Parts: sequence; C-alpha cells; structure tokens
Amino acid sequence: MMMQTHPNTEGWVSFERSATIGILTFFHPAHNSLPGKLLSGLAEQIALAGADPLVKVILLQSAGEKTFCAGASFDELMAIADPDQGLEFFMGFARVINALRQCPKLVIGRIQGKAVGGGVGLAAATDFCVATQAASIKLSELAVGIGPFVVGPAVERKMGKAATLQLAIQAEAWQSAQWAQQHGLFQEVFEDTPSMDAWLEGYLARLSDYSAAAMQALKAAFWEGTEHWDELLAQRAAISGRLILTPEAKNALAAIKQKNR
Repeated sequence: MMMQTHPNTEGWVSFERSATIGILTFFHPAHNSLPGKLLSGLAEQIALAGADPLVKVILLQSAGEKTFCAGASFDELMAIADPDQGLEFFMGFARVINALRQCPKLVIGRIQGKAVGGGVGLAAATDFCVATQAASIKLSELAVGIGPFVVGPAVERKMGKAATLQLAIQAEAWQSAQWAQQHGLFQEVFEDTPSMDAWLEGYLARLSDYSAAAMQALKAAFWEGTEHWDELLAQRAAISGRLILTPEAKNALAAIKQKNR
C-alpha cells in the first residue's frame, strides 16, 4: 500500500494503492470545494495514479458525507482581479478534466452527496460513476454571471446536449440522483453510502481481474473525438475568466457573500 498526500491549508488530496486499485481522495472543509492548489494536486495525483504500473483501475472520491464537491472555491472566485488570473483559475478545472481524459486507467467515480458546478464536471469526466440517492446535482454557474463552459464538454459527452442545457439554464434548480442516472451521468444509484461502498468493493475487485491492456484500449476507444480538448477547455477557461470580471458576476458574488454572512 502506498500513499502520497498533498496537504495545504485549504484541503488535501491523497493517492492510496490497495493491491491493484488506486484510490484518489480529495477534501476541503468548505463542502469539498476546489481552490487552485487542490485542483493542481488532484490533476497531479491523477497523472501519478495513471502512470503507476501496479494500478489497474482507479477510484475517485471525496471525503465526508453530505457533499461530493461544491465546485469552485467561492473565495478564489471573489479574488480574481484580471483576465489572466481568471484564466489560470478555470484552467485548474480544465487540467483535472483533461487528466481524467488522458489517464490510461479506467476511473470510477464515487458520489456520496451533492455535486455542484465543477463537481458535476468531475463526475462526468470519470469513465463509470456510481452515487447515492443523496447525490443531487446542479450547474450553478449562470447564477453567478458565468456558465459551465469548462465542464460543459464533459457533461455533454455523458448526458447529451439537451440535459446539459437544462442543467445550465436552470442554474438554481437541483436535479435528483435518479434524474442524473436517467440522463447518463450515474450508472448506478444506491440507497445509502454503505450499500454503495459494499457494491463498489466487489465491482472494483472484478475490474482489477480484467486485462489491463483491454481496459486501456476500451477507454481510448470511448474517448475518441476528444483529442482537441486541451485547446477547447483552454478556450472555455478564458471565457469564464473574462465573464467572472463583469459587473453582473461581481454583483452576484457579492450578493451570495452577503446572504451567507
């Protein structure tokens, strides 16, 4: 068993290997939100897990119970002062999605609670995703004056254009885990976390018995047509980086901050 941890004052990312199963876990005290340092650590650990010759399959999860991922760090969104800072912040999400896309191992998502914005993007960028009934989802970006531009390609690839557009436009509406399953984001939905984890234990064990070469070839085949995503997601990050500086976005963020005081 091996563990590499990248702690910081705003959360942590860890990689643990159990036999041939790599387990990637992230945590942030603010509902598993994703500041830049945590995004960088996550992208790095995905690459390391993918390069580990002893790992055949990867589990991506967050710590805690009620929230899988609250998306972008609110404090860092508030602090963006120019387009370059905006581009770099949103590139954090682009790098994680591209790391998942380029990882040669199948990545299984474990979604134990709510997913917002970038959290939905993480779930969508995994190759197979399971969740509990508590795992409702929301793309909230439009409500803060931007849009799900960076995560959009991953979500659309899994859920289709119509469902992605519904999530994007109904930016303040939660959709249930069952709705997410019906539209392809989740492949299995369980009553609670213990039942999900019991199922995952057996499923990951079965996957780890399969041919590593066959699983790698299968993943490559199913990601065909996304080779341009390095450029596409960078372009999308630039759009979000500009929009977050608009008066509409600044006013929306200020209103949210005031409401949460």
